[in-house]
Amino acid sequence: MTWETIIGLETHVQLSTKTKLFSRASTSFGASPNTNVNLVDCGLPGVLPSVNKEAFYKAIRFGMAIDAHINQTSIFDRKNYFYADLPKGYQITQMDLPILLGGSIEILSEESVKNINITRAHLEEDAGKSIHDEYDGFSAIDLNRAGTPLLEIVSEPEISSAKEAVAYMKRIHQLVTYLDVSDGNMAQGSLRCDANVSIRKIGDKELGIRTEIKNINSFKFIEKAINFEIKRQIKILENGEKVTQETRLYDSSKDETRSMRSKEFANDYRYFPEPDLLPVVISNEEMQKIKDEFPELPNEKEIRYQKQFELSAYDAQIIASSKTMADFFESTAKKTKNYSLLSNWLIGEVSAYLNKEILDINESKLNVDNMAMLINRIDDQTISGKIGKTVFEEMCINGTSPDEIIESQGLKQISDDGAIEEIIDTVIKDNPAQVEAYLGGKEKLFGFFVGQVMKLTQGKANPTAVNTILKEKLKK
Repeated sequence: MTWETIIGLETHVQLSTKTKLFSRASTSFGASPNTNVNLVDCGLPGVLPSVNKEAFYKAIRFGMAIDAHINQTSIFDRKNYFYADLPKGYQITQMDLPILLGGSIEILSEESVKNINITRAHLEEDAGKSIHDEYDGFSAIDLNRAGTPLLEIVSEPEISSAKEAVAYMKRIHQLVTYLDVSDGNMAQGSLRCDANVSIRKIGDKELGIRTEIKNINSFKFIEKAINFEIKRQIKILENGEKVTQETRLYDSSKDETRSMRSKEFANDYRYFPEPDLLPVVISNEEMQKIKDEFPELPNEKEIRYQKQFELSAYDAQIIASSKTMADFFESTAKKTKNYSLLSNWLIGEVSAYLNKEILDINESKLNVDNMAMLINRIDDQTISGKIGKTVFEEMCINGTSPDEIIESQGLKQISDDGAIEEIIDTVIKDNPAQVEAYLGGKEKLFGFFVGQVMKLTQGKANPTAVNTILKEKLKK
C-alpha cells in the first residue's frame, strides 16, 4: 500500500529583545536560575503586564519578509493550563486577532521551488523550565525563560517529507537571523518547533489522525523525529489499527518518539481576552519606519555579491545563505582584494572546520583581521595555498595571527629561482631512471618530480616557479 505524509509545523522563534514581553526582566541566556525574573514573571497578584513594542516591530519585520497581512491592531488572550513552570496558571498569547496572517515560505524541494503557506503568526510569552535530572527525588523550576517573547509561526499542512520540513526550518532560520528578529540559536532554544504528522493513502482527501511531536531543537532531530513517526504510523495502519491523536516527545538517545499525553483541543484551554492588556495599535508612521529600516535579504545579497565582488552565482548563494558568514565575508573583503580566493577559503576550509566542530563562525577563534592576513599572504606568495592550510589550523586552535605563525615556524615560501633551480638539479640527478622514462614519453612522471621538490623543501617551494623551471630542465 502506498502512503503519503502530511506535515504542519508550529515554529517558536525567541525574539532578540533585551527584555521580556510583559516585564523589564532581562532575556539574557545562561544566567543563574531564577535571577532574570520579576514580579510579573512570577505571576504574583497585584502586578500588571506592560507590552514590549520592540517584539511587535520584530514580528512585523518578519511579516513583511514573507508577504503576510499585518494586523496593525492586535489583541492578547489568555490560554489556561496548569504546569509547574507556568506560575500564573495561564499563558498570555494571541488567539482571535494575531499580529500576522497568511504569507508563505519558499523552499527548494527535490530541485524544484515550493511555497509553504503560513496560516498565522502570533506573539506569546514563553513558559519557564522544569529541571528533572539535577536533584534526587524532586524537580526544580527555573523561571528565567518565563515571559520571554516568542513568535509562533504556524504553517499550513503542506509539507510532504522530513527533508522538506528541514528545508522549511532552515529558511525560517535564515530569515529571522537576517532580519535581526532572533539569534536563531537552536541549542539554546531560540528556534524550535512542534511537528504535526499524519499519514493517509494516496488519493484520499481526508487528512489522517495526526500526532504532535513537541519541542524539537535541531535540524538533524527534526528529520529523525519525523521519519520515525512516519514509519511508526504506517506500521500501525498496515496492522489494521488506528493512530491515536496525542502529543509525543522525540528521544534522541533512542531515536524514537514516545507518548506524553493526549492531544489537547483549543476549547481545552478556555481561551478568553486578556483583561489586563489593551489592544496594541501600530501606527502608519511606525509601519513606515520599519519599512525604511528593512535589511538586505539573502537573495538581494547574492545578486550584489555577483556584481560587486564578481563571485559566481554558486559562491554568492553559499556565502549569503548564512548571515554570520556573509557579515564575515564582507568585513574581510574590506581588508583584501582577492575576493575569489577569500570565497574559496570560506566555502572550503573554513566551512569544513566549522561543520566538524559544530560551530558558527562567530563562536570560533577566527577573526576578520587574521583571515584577511592569511588571504593576503597566499595572494602575495609569501606562503603557498598548501602551507596556508597549516597556518589556518594553528589560527583555529590558538587564534594566532598568520604572520606570527609563518615567522615562528619558518613557513615562508621559497620563491628565489636560483634556490629552486639547485633543488631541481638535485632531484634530477638523484632520479635518472625516472628522468629517462619521462623523456621516453611517460609524462605523468612530472608530478613525481614536483613531489620530490616539495618534499625536499617541506612544501615551501613556490609551485608556479617549480613547474616552470622543472619543465625547462626536463627538456635538456
